[in-house]
Amino acid sequence: MIASRLSEYDPRCATLDALIADRAARGPDRPFVSYLPEGRTVSYGELDALTRRLSSGLDADGVEPRAHVAVIFENCLEQLVATFGVNRGGRVTVPINAAARGELLQYFLAFADCSAAIVEARLYPRVAELRDRLPLLRRVYVADIPSRPEPLPAWTADVRPFDELLAAGAPAGGQRAPGYRDLAMLMYTSGTTGPSKAIMFPHAHIVYWGLEVAHHHEYVPEDVAYVFMPLFHGNALLGSTMATLAAGSSMALAHRFSVSRFWDDVRSSGATVTNAIGSVVDFLWAQPPGPADRDHRLRRFHAVPVPRYAAQIEARFGLSLMSAFGLTDYCLGTAFNTQHPRAKLGSAGTVRTNIELRIVDDEDIEQPPGVPGEIVMRNRIPWAASPGYYKAAEQTLNSRRNLWFHTGDRGHLDADGYLWFADRIKDSIRRRGENISAFEVEEAVRSHPAVQDVAVYAMRAETSEDEVAMSVVLHPGTRCDEESLVRHCAANLAYFMVPRFVEIVPDLPMTLSMKVEKYKLRERAEAQRHLLWDRLRSSFQPSR
Repeated sequence: MIASRLSEYDPRCATLDALIADRAARGPDRPFVSYLPEGRTVSYGELDALTRRLSSGLDADGVEPRAHVAVIFENCLEQLVATFGVNRGGRVTVPINAAARGELLQYFLAFADCSAAIVEARLYPRVAELRDRLPLLRRVYVADIPSRPEPLPAWTADVRPFDELLAAGAPAGGQRAPGYRDLAMLMYTSGTTGPSKAIMFPHAHIVYWGLEVAHHHEYVPEDVAYVFMPLFHGNALLGSTMATLAAGSSMALAHRFSVSRFWDDVRSSGATVTNAIGSVVDFLWAQPPGPADRDHRLRRFHAVPVPRYAAQIEARFGLSLMSAFGLTDYCLGTAFNTQHPRAKLGSAGTVRTNIELRIVDDEDIEQPPGVPGEIVMRNRIPWAASPGYYKAAEQTLNSRRNLWFHTGDRGHLDADGYLWFADRIKDSIRRRGENISAFEVEEAVRSHPAVQDVAVYAMRAETSEDEVAMSVVLHPGTRCDEESLVRHCAANLAYFMVPRFVEIVPDLPMTLSMKVEKYKLRERAEAQRHLLWDRLRSSFQPSR
C-alpha cells in the first residue's frame, strides 16, 4: 500500500500505477479534479478506470512498454488522463510545452526518442508540419478532433482519434506493472549553456515528490488545490497534482492563468491552497482593492519568488504565503510554510526532511552563515531524486560533482538556517513563470540567413521578472529589420521565448577568451531602453 505520510515512504512500493490504484480503492467516488471551464469532474475511481483503459488501448495499438510518448496539451482533463495513462503499463510520458513549434518542437520530440504522441487537435498541425523530420514518430493520437469539412493535415504515420484509445476497455489482466526504478517521465528543463535537457524521473521519485510537497506544504484530504499553471511543467504537475494525489485531496483546474478570473475561480471551487511561480502575485496585487478581497476559502498561497510586499499580501487577502527552493533537475531543497515565523517571510525556508544543503564557493568549499555562494544539495533517500539527464552523461556527472548536486543558483543561509535566494548563476531567463534558455533563442535567431551573430540576455521588466532582449550582428551587405527577426523567432520558438527588445549592432563585446560580455550589453540596454526596438510598441505580437 502507498504511504500517505512521508515518514512511511518506501520506494519499493512507489509507482504511479500503484498510487492511482490505491487512492481509487480508498475513495472511488471522491473528486480528484474538476475542470472549471467545462464543469466536468473526474473522481479517483474514474481516473483509475480511464488511465487503465488508455494504457490498454496503447497495448492494443502496439505501443510497446518503455516507449516514449509525447503529451502535448494545454490544461484539460484529457491531458491528465494521457499523462498518467501512458505510465500505466510501463511507458514513459514526455510532457511537451504547448507553445513549442517549428525547430523547438522538432528538437523536443526527436531528442526524447518519442515514438508516439498524444496531442490536442488545435496543436496537431504543428506536429504534422514536421512529418518528414521525425522518422521515429510512428503513431499520433489526436484529442477532440473538431468536426469540419476540411481534413486534418496529411501525415505519413498512423493518426487516430484519442477517444479510440479509451474505447479499448479495461485491461483483462496481464498488463505489465512498472517497477519503482523504471523511468516514468522525461521532463524538459530550460537549457543554460546548451539545449534544454530532459530530466529523468523514475516512478519512485515522482511519488516521493508528491508526498514531500503534501507533507511540507500541509496538504490534507479536505483541501482543494486551485491549479492554473501549465501541467506540462513541474510546478503544476509535480507540485500541485502529485501533492493532491498523495494527500487524497482534490484539484480545481483552470485552462490557464487569468488575473480577472482568478478570485472568481477560487471562490466557485472552494479552493483552499494554490501554487504559483513568477509574476502572478504581482498581477493580483496590482488589481484595485475591494470588499471581496477576503471573500474566499484560500488560506495557503505558495509563491516563488516571494514579493517584497508579502506581508501586505497576507493582510489584504487573509492568507499565508508559503515558498520553497528546489529544481526539477534534482529535487526540492527547502520549504517555508505556515508554521514558520513570519519574520522570515521572504526566505525560501529551512531544509526539508531527508535533504542536506550547503552554500559553497567556486571551489566547492562550504561557506559560513551569511556568506553567499552556490546552493548545493543531496537527498538521503534512495530513488527520491532524479538520477540525471537523458542522453547526457557528462552533464549529469558535472552537475553532481563532489557528491553534491550543483543547482547553479546563488544564495546564503542565515544564522537560523533559513535560505535566502540571491540570483541565478546560469544563463537562463525567467519570464511569466517560464524558464527560457538564452542558448535556444540564440540558435533560432542564428538560423535566419541575415544573422551573423547574436547575444540573448535578460532585461529588467516592469514586474519582478525578466524580459528577453537580444543584440544582433548582421552579415556584411545584408539588410534585415527588427520585426523580421522577431517574426522569425515566433515561427520557431514558443511564444514566451520571443524577444521583446531588439537592437542591431556592428559587433558584440568579447572577453579575451572570445566569450560575449553579456553584462555590458545588458547594462547598455537598460540605460538606453528607449532606443531599443520594443515589440510591445509594434503591431506584431506572437500567437499562442
